[in-house]
Amino acid sequence: MAHAQTQDIGQADAQPVETAPHVEHADDAHATHPHGHGASHAQGQQHPLGIYFKIWALLFVLSVGSYLVDFFHVQGYLRWFLIVVLMLLKAGLIVAVFMHMLWERFALMYAITVPPVLLLVLLGIGAFEADYTFFTRGTFFAPTAQAPAQPPSH
Repeated sequence: MAHAQTQDIGQADAQPVETAPHVEHADDAHATHPHGHGASHAQGQQHPLGIYFKIWALLFVLSVGSYLVDFFHVQGYLRWFLIVVLMLLKAGLIVAVFMHMLWERFALMYAITVPPVLLLVLLGIGAFEADYTFFTRGTFFAPTAQAPAQPPSH
């Protein structure tokens, strides 16, 4: 329904001007969603505090696990594997719950997670290429064995 307003253009008799129908604010439109789940968007999502305490406890356990890797003097590739896995688990929990990524749309999750994964893949390819180049240089540019230097004769 169009509303009529008066327009003041300096004339004694004001002409009614037709305006566009009133459009509700986007949050108001979601609040009246036919499925009834849009109302939480208008006021913001409320999550129970229990989930935050559980995730905090899980982060504490994962941190203890990463300290135990050092405490038991785990060495070699197992050490780095455990540290990286525990670090990624902690980072994933923090991003998913405390940064509310768990409740976001998949498009936003992909927009945030795909670029770092792609960057890691490209870094891995670059590291593989660097190793190949390093070892190839050793093959082609290695110093040849020279005869031992002769002491000067007098």
